[in-house]
This record gives sequence, structure tokens and C-alpha cells, in this order.
Amino acid sequence: MELEAGKVAVVTGAASGIGLALSERFARAGLHVVLADVEEPALASAANRIGSLGVEALAVPTDVSDAAAVEALARAAVERFGSVHVVCNNAGVASGADPWFGPLSAWEWVLGVNLWGVIHGVRAFLPILINQGEGHIVNTASIAGLSPGSGPVYAASKHAVVALSEELYKTTKIVELPVGVSVLCPGWVRTAIMDADRNWPERLGQAPVRAPANEVMRPYFQRAIDDGMDPEAIADLVADAIVTGRFWILPHPEFVELAVRRWHRIAEGENPNAEADVPGFPPTAQWTSEIRSALLTPTN
Repeated sequence: MELEAGKVAVVTGAASGIGLALSERFARAGLHVVLADVEEPALASAANRIGSLGVEALAVPTDVSDAAAVEALARAAVERFGSVHVVCNNAGVASGADPWFGPLSAWEWVLGVNLWGVIHGVRAFLPILINQGEGHIVNTASIAGLSPGSGPVYAASKHAVVALSEELYKTTKIVELPVGVSVLCPGWVRTAIMDADRNWPERLGQAPVRAPANEVMRPYFQRAIDDGMDPEAIADLVADAIVTGRFWILPHPEFVELAVRRWHRIAEGENPNAEADVPGFPPTAQWTSEIRSALLTPTN
């Protein structure tokens, strides 16, 4: 689908990071942009920034984990612009809580945003795109959706996004729906994902403390993210995928190779490799040793 002036894009998680970069990329192509996020001051600032590029920008505060809120987002977009052509289900969070011994609220939050946010986005906008005879959906997953290693909560959510996106793509082809589908699976990107708990929802109670293992790994994650790809480069790849109708958006070949090696092990029936090195990280033997030491250190 061509990205042409006057068309309309909806982007969740649009106040920062990849979402803001996508919004800017679409605006520079002449698309009007509907920006959705829970972080209202940053959302208002982002909308002003997009509006300054000569297109219309509509900011809609939205908690994507809430189906009614996403349905309201879809109504607001259509009421303002009459149509929607691109939908980027991009909002995402990560938690540093212990996945096995910490509160279930961490699972509820991450799955609510990362997985249910995508489900709600597809269900709210797909009928609109079908009825107007044109559209494209981009779901933001992660390389963690192809190769676990970023923590069970996050990886589980992103694996689910990859799976549902592929099933949606197959459905559009089998039923011959006029809707394109892409899934974005990046590795390290310069975003504020490590500070996602700034948007912890009050309805879930107190934000959980970070697990000891997370405290060990946090500096390594932050360094890899700081050295990661520019969100603007990711946005260019997404735009190209929309225009060419490409499903897979894989910005980091080194991580794809990691996923390929994992699948070779699966094909051979081998157990998961807990010692594989991760691009952007110190040697796995180093940080696993640090985690063991942290877990064995008595707390007062």
C-alpha cells in the first residue's frame, strides 16, 4: 500500500521511542496521524511535534489494555478523519519484577499492554480497514518473539504477538481481505523501555520491586539499548514494509541468526542452550555468574 498524502495512520505508544518515530515518518509522507499513549503530557508534546510537520495530528489518551479504550480510539480516528489506512499496534512495556516469585500483577500489566493491546487494536480496526477496501496493520513484537532470552514475561508476550500476526496474515490471504499485515521484531533500539514502569497503572496496586537478577542485568540492558538502532531507522523499515507488502520486519540480522540457531536445535530435538551469547551483552558466562552471586548473597 502506498503511503500518500491525506491518508491516516494510527500509532499506539506514540509519545516516545519507536511510536514517535513512526508518527514522524508517516507525517513526513503526508499522512495525518492519530497518536495514542497513556503518558498524557508526552502525548500532547508529541502531537504538537507531528502537527508542526504540516499534517493534522490527533492525540487520544489510550490504555491499550482496555478494549473499550481502544474501541474509543478507533471511533475518534474515524470521526475526525473519516478513514484509517495504517494501524501500528506498537505500545509496549517491560517489567523487572521476579516472574516466578513476584506478584502476578507484573504478568497482568505486561500481557495487558503487549499482547491484549495488539489484540484489541486488531479487533477494533480490522473491520474499518476491510470496509474501506484498503489498509495495513503493523504489530510491534520483538526479536524476543523469535528467540527467548529477555525474560519470560516479555518473551511470552512477544511470542504471542508474532503468532497472532502470522495467523492474521494467513487469514487475510486465505479470505482475500484487502489488508496488509506486518510484524516488527527488532533487537536493541534506543527507547525508554527500561523505564516503562513510570507508567505502572494504579489499578494494579503498588509497582513490584525489581528482582535481584534484574538488578544485575539492568546495566547491561541499558548499555545495549543506548548503543542500539535509532528509532527513525526502524520507522523507515516499517514504511518500506507497508509499501512493499512485506510481513517480516527484521532490523537486526545478528539476532535473526541467533533465532535460526535456536530452531536448528529444536529441529534436532536438543534442549535449549542456556549458554548462548547474546549480541550486545557481555559473555553469557560472566552475567550468569553475577546472577548466581546475587541470588546467593544474603539480604538483611
